[in-house]
Amino acid sequence: MALLAALDLGTNSFHLVVARVSPDGSIEVVTRHKETVRLGHGGGDMKLLEPAAIDRGIAALHRARRLAESAGAPIRAVATSAIREAENAAVFIARARDEAGVEVEVISGIEEARLIHLGALRAVPVGDRRCLVCDIGGGSTEVLIGERDEMLAARSFKLGAVRLTDRFFPGGEITPGSAKRCAAHVRSALAVFEKEVAQLGFEVAVGCSGSIEAVAKVADAIRPTSQGPLRTYNCFEFSTGELDAVVERLVKARTPAARKEIPGLEAERADIVVAGALILQGVARAFGVERWTISENALREGVLIDTLARTTGGVSRPLGALARRGVEHLVELCDDDPQHSAHVASLAVRLFDELQGITGLGAAERDFLEAAARLANVGLFVAHSRHHLHSYYVIRNSELMTGLTDHEIELIALVARYHRKSAPKPTHPEFARLSPADQLIVRTLAGIVRVAIGLDRSHDGRIRDLRTTISATSVTIDVLTDEPTDLSLELYAAGERRGLLEDVLGRSVTIRSAD
Repeated sequence: MALLAALDLGTNSFHLVVARVSPDGSIEVVTRHKETVRLGHGGGDMKLLEPAAIDRGIAALHRARRLAESAGAPIRAVATSAIREAENAAVFIARARDEAGVEVEVISGIEEARLIHLGALRAVPVGDRRCLVCDIGGGSTEVLIGERDEMLAARSFKLGAVRLTDRFFPGGEITPGSAKRCAAHVRSALAVFEKEVAQLGFEVAVGCSGSIEAVAKVADAIRPTSQGPLRTYNCFEFSTGELDAVVERLVKARTPAARKEIPGLEAERADIVVAGALILQGVARAFGVERWTISENALREGVLIDTLARTTGGVSRPLGALARRGVEHLVELCDDDPQHSAHVASLAVRLFDELQGITGLGAAERDFLEAAARLANVGLFVAHSRHHLHSYYVIRNSELMTGLTDHEIELIALVARYHRKSAPKPTHPEFARLSPADQLIVRTLAGIVRVAIGLDRSHDGRIRDLRTTISATSVTIDVLTDEPTDLSLELYAAGERRGLLEDVLGRSVTIRSAD
């Protein structure tokens, strides 16, 4: 069993779990740690992280890292809506790396939903039943439909307990009018997903996150048969009728101080619990949930399972089956010549393998190269002119790129962006934000893709393979065909595109026919 640590940097709280994770997905928790940081605030978009919030976050990261180190567990930290939306997110990420020694991955809302699903499945025995999973965070709410390990549909909504408290209940003060306005806002936001959920259907509804567990604890406490707080609320069930009763009681308690007197409610959630409960009630009404089952697992446990799945024999492989399906789907939607892109990718990977001895790049970079080569032309869906720039935009903003971190998507998108025209420059903002090591990766992979594209200039796959001869000053690429054919166009095009690769390798590059 691998010993791993996962850290969920939420809008309201930071959650750390250190656990032993087995290949079958079972999790043996070693320790947990939670801190209420309140990193994000704002009733609309959370555009800025306040300096004091950043300071609190960095201090919390430092403590979490020390806990993980004391257990001997490598830590993987993922950030959600507050950092995802912040214009100054780079400040937090840089300080996290430099001051707390933690590399922070910013994940998309859809990727967050996927990881939540992974975690929840290991805590609630849903079996083969199709399930609706809901996670209510401080800044966003993720709702998905899944069956076994497959996520069938998902949406991330800007509906969070902190976000809606700031918008409708400043200071935690409730009025009947503000509660109605909040409920109407929630229902309006969720409406865009109603049709898809109805078409897919589900048999069981699973709720995870602090807000939903807070509702469950109150529901349990006000039951006539309640025996007091349970040791665990995992797999605890409550009906939508009980949810409505909890919401009614919470709304009647107009102030945080009054809500602290409600049985079962943790004092630290008294200010934001109403917004969270109204979101859950809105989800139940929008999608027809009759009964909820609590999962104590959520995003952080999903991160543990995903981290283990990405590692085979100690080698990180980001382009797993899920990510490959996402790449394929995006190609199907946006590339009018997918056979050409697939052949370019195969030539690029072949050239990568031939050059690996001098580039020093590994399996993860090979995956990035393959994905970027497949996706280089998706920008043609927008326009042929400047389509390399459009490809970057499409890749970065597509919800299909699941199973990849934000950083991995950025590297893939930049390699695709530099498959033609200008080489990477320090004056390009996205490239300039990369570390020197990542800049070298992008330049190397883009150089390989450029040559591979030239080798299929006729778009007919006439070059089937290649081999290289490498010396201290030169690289010779011999290309092979299945039968004698005219390669003049391919050799010319690849030769015209070799400049970036020569710069990266520090060697002259010659491309010729093996015949």
